[in-house]
Amino acid sequence: MFDGIFWDNDGVLMETEHLYYQANAEALTQVGVELSLEEFCRISLRQGESVLALADGASDGDQLRRLRDDIYFRLLGEESRVYPGVRDTLERFHGRLPMAIVTSCRRENFLQMHRDSGLLSYFDFILTREDYGASKPDPEPYLTACARAGLHPGRCLAIEDSERGVISAARAGLTVAAIPGEMNRGGDFGPARWLLEGIHELPALLKLD
Repeated sequence: MFDGIFWDNDGVLMETEHLYYQANAEALTQVGVELSLEEFCRISLRQGESVLALADGASDGDQLRRLRDDIYFRLLGEESRVYPGVRDTLERFHGRLPMAIVTSCRRENFLQMHRDSGLLSYFDFILTREDYGASKPDPEPYLTACARAGLHPGRCLAIEDSERGVISAARAGLTVAAIPGEMNRGGDFGPARWLLEGIHELPALLKLD
């Protein structure tokens, strides 16, 4: 058993990545740019870059970003969902060992999607994008989480869905279980110890069954 578990949020706990794609696509449409799902997955999810760069001077970048952010915030309030099996799995782990969320999501978006999720009480603390300097795939988010929990990285497990997240946790020295969703399939998950089909596999993997 590990001493602590650190969870990514988008794509692991909350089904939101398709909403971020939708927000970017709608914003880019306003400046005559069509964003394919394939482009979004490659540029945003795998490379960690902004797809708004595809506008290439077609409009004011700050204005386009604000439009995208407004659309995304609205969609999070209307359509974000907890993945099936998440609540039951968290209930199995709760109280057995420390748990925290380590996300690249901005705090206001994180709180918007979790308004009615009922998940936050399972976690000892939350790290959002404002709580550290360099984002994933840099190891800083997970090193920050381990330091706050007072735990050695080598004794902790990270649950991730993206290539960038897996690299971040592995570089920090954590063991990683990857659960790639449809939008992250095809990434390089070599640094992960386990590649899982779904969150429901975790209790048996950690011998809680």
